[in-house]
Amino acid sequence: MTPLHPIIGSPLENLRPEAKCCLEVTVSVSEALLTTAQILGGNLVKVTLEAAYSVPEIFGTTGPLQNYMVGLQLPSIGEKDCPIFFKNGTLKLGGEKEYVPRPKKWPIANILAPGAQYIPDSFITGGPFVEEDGELNCPEDKDFRNQAETLKKRIVWDLESRCYLDPSAVANFQKRIADCRFWPVEIIRVPVAPVSKGKSTKVDKGDDDGQVCFHGVAYVNMVPLLYPGVKRIRGAFRVYPYLDGPVYEKTKCLFSLFRDVGHQNKLGNVPGINSPLAKPILTKTVKEEKPPREKDTVRKSSSIKSQSSDNPLEGEVPLYQNPEGQQYLEAGTYLLLEIELEKALVPKRLPEELASRVKEMIPPRPALIRRTGGAQKAVDDYHAQIRNIATAILEEYHKMFGKELTTGKDLDNQTLENHKCQLNYELNCSGKYFAFKEQLKHAVVKIVREKYLKTTAFENQEELQAFISELYIFLVDQMHVTLNQSKPDETQTTAVATSTTSEQLRLFAYEAQVNEDFPLATVYYEERLVRDNQNLEHWLDYGSFCLLTNDILKAQECFRKALSLNQTNIDSLLLCGLVAIMMEHYEEAEIFFEDATCLEPANAVAWTLLGLFYEIQNNDIRMEMAFHEAAKQLHARLAKEKSIVETVDVEGKLESSLTALGAVTASPSKGNVPQGLGDDISTLDEFLEEPSKPQSETVEQQKLALLPQDLSPTDRNSKSFCLSKEIPKTVSKSQISSSALASSALHGVSQRPSTIFMETTRFLMKVDAVQYVHRVLAHELLYPQGGPSCEYYLVLAQTHLLEKDFAKAEEYLHAASQMDYLNPNVWGLKGHFFYLSGNHAEAKECYERTLSFVVDAAEMHFIYLRLGSIYLEEGEYEKAKNTYLLACKKSPSCLTWLGVGIACYRLEELTEAEDALSEANAMNNYNAEVWAYLTLVCLKAGRQLEAEQSYKYTLKLKLKDEALLKEIHMVQATVGFGDPSF
Repeated sequence: MTPLHPIIGSPLENLRPEAKCCLEVTVSVSEALLTTAQILGGNLVKVTLEAAYSVPEIFGTTGPLQNYMVGLQLPSIGEKDCPIFFKNGTLKLGGEKEYVPRPKKWPIANILAPGAQYIPDSFITGGPFVEEDGELNCPEDKDFRNQAETLKKRIVWDLESRCYLDPSAVANFQKRIADCRFWPVEIIRVPVAPVSKGKSTKVDKGDDDGQVCFHGVAYVNMVPLLYPGVKRIRGAFRVYPYLDGPVYEKTKCLFSLFRDVGHQNKLGNVPGINSPLAKPILTKTVKEEKPPREKDTVRKSSSIKSQSSDNPLEGEVPLYQNPEGQQYLEAGTYLLLEIELEKALVPKRLPEELASRVKEMIPPRPALIRRTGGAQKAVDDYHAQIRNIATAILEEYHKMFGKELTTGKDLDNQTLENHKCQLNYELNCSGKYFAFKEQLKHAVVKIVREKYLKTTAFENQEELQAFISELYIFLVDQMHVTLNQSKPDETQTTAVATSTTSEQLRLFAYEAQVNEDFPLATVYYEERLVRDNQNLEHWLDYGSFCLLTNDILKAQECFRKALSLNQTNIDSLLLCGLVAIMMEHYEEAEIFFEDATCLEPANAVAWTLLGLFYEIQNNDIRMEMAFHEAAKQLHARLAKEKSIVETVDVEGKLESSLTALGAVTASPSKGNVPQGLGDDISTLDEFLEEPSKPQSETVEQQKLALLPQDLSPTDRNSKSFCLSKEIPKTVSKSQISSSALASSALHGVSQRPSTIFMETTRFLMKVDAVQYVHRVLAHELLYPQGGPSCEYYLVLAQTHLLEKDFAKAEEYLHAASQMDYLNPNVWGLKGHFFYLSGNHAEAKECYERTLSFVVDAAEMHFIYLRLGSIYLEEGEYEKAKNTYLLACKKSPSCLTWLGVGIACYRLEELTEAEDALSEANAMNNYNAEVWAYLTLVCLKAGRQLEAEQSYKYTLKLKLKDEALLKEIHMVQATVGFGDPSF
């Protein structure tokens, strides 16, 4: 039902509002206008031109009628562009602002009914100019904007034009935005009626000469449309004179919509352009009845030269001048324009999804039996041991002299002295004296450590003797105190030891490895071997770590041990072959590689490495054979995977997409998932996890250089870097592969098929064999099916970051972002680069942009850690807490829980802080920073014993953060306890 709008003079104008007429319209087609691919990958662009403000004063409401027009081009079908024109702008004098909200109009001329020109339920709502995306949105522009939109002349259109983009046009649109950033929007003035042949002004003469009247251009920055989730940009854009050189430099556009041949005929019947009595805007062909004048010839040759020259800006004086367009710049003219998409070019993760994931963060853990300690507990234990030993000595004395005590006679001093000597003799002879000493030793040691905080050797003998004297006096005094007290009952408690899993140890080792704390990483890798030295993966991981540290001999030992556990393991064979090449044992290397290709003939990586070996040996024939076989096997595998994926039914996905586009009338409930969709996803996940295991590993191996939060705040700015590897069992292979396919579908562009050299590069990066990466990438660059790609530049950036060559890394990162600006891995690595360079503001922006993508980067663990550390540095503790919790959900470690604990402590959430720090301590009780914050939490909570215990380990583990240690001392002084040394 659509309302009927009466034309002027119609009897329907006099009807009451409630008696308005409506028309029922039904539209049907014999077949769908859009295919499935067009529905999924297409988009709809709405361009709204509101007004041009602060137009030149020469524009007047008197004199000949003028047609004010604005035009731009958008990709529509493939590489073809669709011109969009806004005609018949209304020139208004200043005096008041345009009211909002006001309805938008259809871009259709000559609508007789006044009300029919408005688009139903579509309004211009305006908004604060500081929230706009264009220019003139700074606080210092406020006065100019208010004056221009209130007092000065303006041209009002309020028109909305729409343009459909098919999937190829969407991809082209994204690429052109990334390449050029700016989009040209042209504006002109055209006389509606021909100029009379009377006296002419200078402007009239210019029109008579065939020049474009007041030809201007606004440069619209379209980059915000590439931000995740952004569907609309609106803002003010300054109008500049249209000159070929600046337009080409900014937009790479060689043609004008209004001036050049091939575009005028697209304008339709526009008065002043196609009118037979009016001059064309720019004449490319000379009229037959008139010979060409000198000005026309110069202008024609200038235009042709500008358009045909490959470099129109170099060494060329612009012959085409635009004095009329210069008036836009002098008047400060700007266009108010809005561009809106039906779907965002880059989807964004929903807040609801993030919120639900945060709620599931902290896993349940069995409560540990609390183990009290501290100085007072050490003294109490000493008292208990004194009581026990005193009781045992009394029992021994009673055995020896009990009969004499039962006679009732008083014993003289000499008798008591004799008893003492005999008792000492008996205790020494029986060994009980030494047993009592050993029983008391542990309690004395605890007093030394807890009360006097002595945990290191003394520097000289005098210091030792002085301390022993002080300790002896204290022990004797406490012994006297104990002997005068009654004996209480003692209850002994034992703590339940918690053990970490092999996967957790792998993560801890990896974190230490990326921090370049190689001794600590070695400890964790060796701990895995001690727990299970029959696990092949443990040996391979340790060997890869040794490759990274360039310990070739130890790497060889590890890989050979792994191979001895499983003679048919392909990775072990290939790694043994790589190490053999490093050690120049070429015969062994050839055996290892050939054995791998025999055991698994379909392994493209094995064939490629064999070909690289033959290249080192200068055996060109065998090298070509190996590369050819590798390409053959890879092609066969990709073809098989493609055929399997194409057989998956997509009806469920299509129905969901149609519902989102409004093509399906019914609105399914949130939990109503189509049966076909669930089956398809299940089938696809099973395929991706099992039959296409190599493909899953391919995606999984696209690792970025991941830079974790360091162990202490003072070390967080250290420029340490290491190539990333997979963190096991954090994300399943099916999830990774599904995410990658979803990313490709969302982007609307098919990814370039992988090559044998990129497959090999991923394997080498996975096992830290970076010594061969540049050789393989050189082949990729020359390979006919290869060449530079986003992944290619990312790998180069990783290797140069490993070498701390930041200039080269920045160059390759820029190239990667130019090739695939929608790749979250690019933004994650850019964040690491800026973080290492000390530019935390840019790093924060890149990290946040990475998190906003629908698809996660290949490795999110250290992105969370570094972003969380930036939030902590900037005092954004709530954001830091949520970010660290995301890391805890994905791959919990001591560092992730420590970040949560620090953020909660700064937020005064002491209970949550203690829980998080306890989790961190359970995973690594040798982290001094964890003990330091536990000390602060216990001090704030008023728990003296726990505070002293934590403080003792903070000092024992040598906390490096002096500011944090100073903070502990300040809190201790405030609460009056926590440091047993005073």
